[in-house]
Amino acid sequence: MKQLLHLVFGGELVDPRGREFKDVDAIDIVGLYPNYASAYNAWKAKAQATVDDAHTRYFLAHIHRLDDEEFAEGPDAEDK
Repeated sequence: MKQLLHLVFGGELVDPRGREFKDVDAIDIVGLYPNYASAYNAWKAKAQATVDDAHTRYFLAHIHRLDDEEFAEGPDAEDK
């Protein structure tokens, strides 16, 4: 059975409408989770704890999709 790993991370953004972190070294790595439900719960807790700070945002990334051929576009695909 394939593991469906998820990463929850966040921090202060340059612009609350964007996704660029103000300080990459200060990104809060909440954790790596074995399923969506546990990752969602961790994301929701962090998001709710920082709801009053418009510049802080948390993300839930589907790590298992990084090696999925259906989603693969090759190295540096977004830079092209």
